[in-house]
Amino acid sequence: MCACIPIRTRHLIAQCGCENRYPLFLDLGPVHLGVMKALYANDRPGQFPKSWYAATATPAPERPALFGERRADVCVIGAGYTGLIAALELRAKGFDVVVVEAHRAGWGASGRNGGQVETGFSKGQLWLEARVGKTAARALWDLTEEAKDALRALVATHAPEARYRDGVAQGAINRADQLDIAAEVANLRDTYGYDQIETVPPEEFRQIVGTDQYQGGSLDKGAGHIHPLRYVLGLARAAEAAGVTIYERSEVHEVVQGQPAIVRTGQGRVRADHVIVAGNGYLPNLFRPVSARVMPVNSFIGATKPLGDLAQTVLSQDIAVFDAKQVVNYFRLSEDGRLLFGGRANYSIKFPKDVSTLMLARVAEMFPQIADTKFDYVWGGTLGVTANRLPNFQRLGPNILWTGGYSGQGVAMTAIAGRLLAEATAGTAERFDVMAALPSLPIPGGTAFRAPLLALGMTWANLRDRLGI
Repeated sequence: MCACIPIRTRHLIAQCGCENRYPLFLDLGPVHLGVMKALYANDRPGQFPKSWYAATATPAPERPALFGERRADVCVIGAGYTGLIAALELRAKGFDVVVVEAHRAGWGASGRNGGQVETGFSKGQLWLEARVGKTAARALWDLTEEAKDALRALVATHAPEARYRDGVAQGAINRADQLDIAAEVANLRDTYGYDQIETVPPEEFRQIVGTDQYQGGSLDKGAGHIHPLRYVLGLARAAEAAGVTIYERSEVHEVVQGQPAIVRTGQGRVRADHVIVAGNGYLPNLFRPVSARVMPVNSFIGATKPLGDLAQTVLSQDIAVFDAKQVVNYFRLSEDGRLLFGGRANYSIKFPKDVSTLMLARVAEMFPQIADTKFDYVWGGTLGVTANRLPNFQRLGPNILWTGGYSGQGVAMTAIAGRLLAEATAGTAERFDVMAALPSLPIPGGTAFRAPLLALGMTWANLRDRLGI
C-alpha cells in the first residue's frame, strides 16, 4: 500500500503512484520546503527575463517536463553551459544522457551574464603560484587556455550567431592597480609565453575607453566576448541533435545516492548510473558540501537605448571591459550600438526594487557624454561565488560530480568544466582532480549567516572603492 501523505499544492498532476515512499507526481513548485526560492523569487516560472539577450535570441519551443520514471546512464542537473557541454561530451562517448532543468535551457546565469570570455581565473597566476606552486599553477593555466579554445570551437560549430569577438580590457582604478596589472602581464608573458596581452598606459587607455575613471590598464586579445544566450541555446540544440534528452520545468527536489542514483523532480525521477550537478547559483540546498562553499550572489545588467554616433566615444574598439574595483563594473557595446553595463551585486534572494536608477548613476559618472541616456532593458541573475573566487570541483558521492562557483569567470571556465566532468564520469579523472585540488574555503558563517556576513564584506568593498584603497 502507498504510504505517502497527500499534499495540497498549487498543482496536483496525478494521484500518487509511488513505490518505496518515493512521491512522484506532486509538483511542489516554489513552495517545496523553502529551498528553491532563488529559482522563483525574481522571475516567472519558465519564462526568460526581459533582457536585451532574450529580445535578440530565438529560444526553442518549450520542452516537456519529466513525468514518471526514466532510466539513463547519466543524469545532468541544470541546462546551462556546464551541464550542456558535459552532456555533449558524454553523448560523443556513447552515453545515454538526460538533462533536467528547473525552467528553460539557458534560463539561468548562462543566458543572463556579461558575455565576457576572460583569461585565467578570477585570481591571477602570481596569486596561484604563491599558493599551489609553479608546477600546479602551470597545469591550471593550461586548462584555462584550453577552456577558451574549447569555447571558440563550440561557438563556431554550434552557435556562430553568438558572435565571438576578440578583446577584453581591464581598467586600473589607481596607480597601485596599474602596477599590479603590469606585474601580472609581465608574468604571463615571461613565465607562460602568453603574448596576447599588453599593458596600456593611461592616455592610450582613454582613447579606447572613453572615461577618465581609469589610470591605464591592460588589453587582452586572447580573451573575448559573446552573446551568452544565443550561445547556450545553440548548445541545447546541438545536445538534442546528438541524442541528449532535455526536460524543462523539472526542478530537482532530491538526489538519493546509490547504484543507480535517483534524481527526483516534482513529477518524476531519473535512475542514473552517474549524476552531474550543474546548477551553480540557482542550485537549492541539495548538497551540504556545495552550500558550504558556494554563495549565490545577484548581479545586474542594463542595456541602454542605441547610442548612435556616441557609441564610439564610449568604446572605440569592439571589446569588453572590466575594472579592478572590489565591486566590479563590466561593460561592452552590443551589435546594435547599445551600452551593456553590469555590476551592482547584492546577496539577498530578492532583487532590489530600483536597479535602473542606481545603474544609470554609475553609467553617468563613468561616461558623462551619455549621462542622459536611459535603459531599454534591465535584468539580473544569480551566480555562484566562492570565498576565494576560485571554481569549486567536488565529488559528492561515488557517482555524483559537481562543478560551479565560477565567481564571474563562468563563460570560459564552463567549457573546460563540462569536458572534465565528462572525462571523470567516463573513468578518466586526472584532470578533474587537478581542478578539485584548488584551494577551497568554507563560506564564512555557514548557510545560516553567510548572507549577512558577505553583505557586510560587500559594504566594506564599496567603501574601499570610494576611498581608493
